[in-house]
Amino acid sequence: MADMMRVKDAAKLWGITERRVIALCQKGKIKGAVKNGRAWELPANAEKPADSRIKTGAYIQAPRPTNLPLPIGVSDYRLASTEYYYIDKTMMIKDFIDERPMVSLFTRPRRFGKTLNMDMLRTFFEKTEEDTSIYFKDKKIWAYGEKYQECQGKYPVIFLSFKDVKFNTWEETFEAFNELFSKETARHTELIKNDKLSAADAKRVENLLSGNSSAVDLSNALADLSRMLHEYHGIAPIIIIDEYDTPIQQGHVKGFYDEVIGFMRNLFSGGLKDNKHLTYGFLTGILRVAKESIFSGLNNLTINSIIDGKYSEYFGFTAEEVKEMAQYYKAEDKYEEICSWYDGYKFGNTEIFNPWSVINYFRNDCQARAYWQSTGSNDIIGEILGEADETVYEKLNALMQGESFLTYIDTGVIYPQVKSNPSSVYSFLLVAGYLKVIKSDPAFSGDFMCEVAIPNKEIAFVYNKEVLQKLHKIVPQSTAISIQEAIYSNNATALQKHIGTLLMQSASSYDTVGENFYHGLVLGLCATLDNRYYITSNRESGEGRYDICLCPKDTKMPGVLIELKAAKDCSDDELKQLSETALKQINDRKYDTELTTKGVKNIFKYGVAFSGKRVEIASSSNM
Repeated sequence: MADMMRVKDAAKLWGITERRVIALCQKGKIKGAVKNGRAWELPANAEKPADSRIKTGAYIQAPRPTNLPLPIGVSDYRLASTEYYYIDKTMMIKDFIDERPMVSLFTRPRRFGKTLNMDMLRTFFEKTEEDTSIYFKDKKIWAYGEKYQECQGKYPVIFLSFKDVKFNTWEETFEAFNELFSKETARHTELIKNDKLSAADAKRVENLLSGNSSAVDLSNALADLSRMLHEYHGIAPIIIIDEYDTPIQQGHVKGFYDEVIGFMRNLFSGGLKDNKHLTYGFLTGILRVAKESIFSGLNNLTINSIIDGKYSEYFGFTAEEVKEMAQYYKAEDKYEEICSWYDGYKFGNTEIFNPWSVINYFRNDCQARAYWQSTGSNDIIGEILGEADETVYEKLNALMQGESFLTYIDTGVIYPQVKSNPSSVYSFLLVAGYLKVIKSDPAFSGDFMCEVAIPNKEIAFVYNKEVLQKLHKIVPQSTAISIQEAIYSNNATALQKHIGTLLMQSASSYDTVGENFYHGLVLGLCATLDNRYYITSNRESGEGRYDICLCPKDTKMPGVLIELKAAKDCSDDELKQLSETALKQINDRKYDTELTTKGVKNIFKYGVAFSGKRVEIASSSNM
């Protein structure tokens, strides 16, 4: 074989980026280039091809730096694809044109590239005075020929992003909607200058521009704008709405849920349902929210959730894309670390990395940290935990121990449902990016039965910070620490005092109605412990099933067994007797069998009895 050189050598020799050399190889521009496994090799005497790329355009500047900067927070496609390291996702356009769904909804977690992809679609399809084809001629989509090229720059586009519509009242939210439509109307100068508009339409444009439209007028805005743009251009527009469900979540948390749902139902009905002035519609969000009846009767809606196979590789980074990125930034040896921290997601059948975190990892000199934490609002998680029972707490703790479990997943989970049905927490955590699907099977209802787990090290850290620490709003941190200290020191008197204080401060009389409530409370307290224990609930050991067990990861530490009893209207003597009965059950049924089998020598045993807001604890140990 003739002498060959690597991509890295060619890039250095020619003074261009490795990514550019790879692109030239893929396009057949370098004679004799061959792919050996996953890497390209070039003839040692190969000459640098002439640069035929168009060099005009608002964002294109020359020369570019050898190492392009990373697009932290850049959601403008033109800017991202010309001035930053950009991972080409334009094949999403090809897939869409091939299938031509009427209205498409893409649900993905926050910071997985939804806004950038929607701006890519706008830039590709939108008819403008600027020749925007220059932003695609060096991308994968352009190589597929005239069928796709003729769609570029062909349609008027209505583009709205609801990602910043996060206000405390419906009045402020409605004002924000007015402002968004005002800015989008102002972008369509052809309507403002069109003297052929009817008097009624001219008034509609004027009202939208003013930002003072009534609720009725604004709910008709998509229908009105699409009709007027269709009449002016002779081709029906495309409607793109990014992060459509942000105002819905805010409305649920802040108490104006019904108002925002009612408005958006009318808005989408006019703009997307049976609208003859619409070519295509695109929406993105975290939740599907189909059960809200926002899309009531919208039979042309195609839903692409994280479980569906379509478009699975276009939101987030694939393994191959991350490897190329690591090579570009000369960090090939860091790939395994990147996998352990930011890989683990599975969209459809595609392995996906968290793009926000991978970009920040390279930007921060390959320091592995939880970059994804606190990039969005998760008030809803605190609400879920406030309603959780012992089963939810048990499974949340199991996840932190690296375990997986099978659960029903409703990809159309809605916010009110989360509160009334705490088990839907797993559906919310999955679509929000806190869980991964190991495997899934369709359920009879059209949803899925999924085995779920925590995706990676980053989410284990974020999970602890954003999920388990939400418990601190339910269980004050000072109280949780005092209870932990009492458990560790086997101080039953102090434990009884602190749990009693917590009940008096945090539990309403309505809450204290049965053992399930107390079980959830104590398991929640255990969830605030550090990760020195495996925490399990309702497991078989000895001759029965214990309530709660804390098995130390280091057998030199004490194990803990807790048996709970609850009864109404107990006297002090009756409550004490109930606690002793619970303790006796631990010993009689040999609940310590599992711990002793694992080599745990010191075991603290607690019989805990509740009646209303009173608690009595009996204890013993085998130290």
